[in-house]
Amino acid sequence: MTVLIVTGGGRGIGAAVCRLAARQGYTVVINYTSDRIAAEELRDEITASGGEAVVVAGDVADEAHVRRLFDTAAEHGELAGVVANAGITGNTPGRLAEQDARVVRRVLDVNVVGVFLCAREAVLRMSTRHGGSGGAIVAVSSTAARRGSPGEWVHYAASKAAVDTLVHGLALEVAEEGVRVNAVAPGMVETGLHAAAGMPDRPRQKAPIIPMKRAGTPEEIAEGVLWLLSPAASYVTGAVLPISGGL
Repeated sequence: MTVLIVTGGGRGIGAAVCRLAARQGYTVVINYTSDRIAAEELRDEITASGGEAVVVAGDVADEAHVRRLFDTAAEHGELAGVVANAGITGNTPGRLAEQDARVVRRVLDVNVVGVFLCAREAVLRMSTRHGGSGGAIVAVSSTAARRGSPGEWVHYAASKAAVDTLVHGLALEVAEEGVRVNAVAPGMVETGLHAAAGMPDRPRQKAPIIPMKRAGTPEEIAEGVLWLLSPAASYVTGAVLPISGGL
């Protein structure tokens, strides 16, 4: 079976990626950190529809957890792709001067170190240099990387800018080894992230500044992710694809 790992796969964009990937024939490895119920419900939904999915708990910022995630995935078939989707904002929005250093460190651990650990493990398993047969990595970045998110999450924006640079550099590093590395950069998307930060109405409030005058859906982001994973994007590497309604 062709296996796809999706970190933070139980909810939001990650869950939409898992559903679409399963419909396209992947065995989906759904990683989660804390919401076991959501991940297991998604697995059951996928298998009830005839797809293949497994659930693996683990913190992407923990090296041992990431290795276990990839080892478990290997039990279910050949790894074809990794979607490094897990990410956090850390807290309610505010100016940089109001942020707690411990929270910022955790954001960087999950959003940057987590992507690094997953990308490193993916390369070690998929690169022809290491005996693999190739594959694709897609990181979930954000348009915040270029907007900066002033007054809200400057630290989060900085973490996503780091992801963009990691994607670019790694893509060049493994371009001859059968591994393509890209990112999607969602703009405002209707997910639980906003409610978790205490701002459930944020997508609606921000809609007027978006050229298309609406927030996106997780399913629209998933379409971009699956395209980057697919043979249709065989000549695409090092790209950061904005999916943002023009903002």
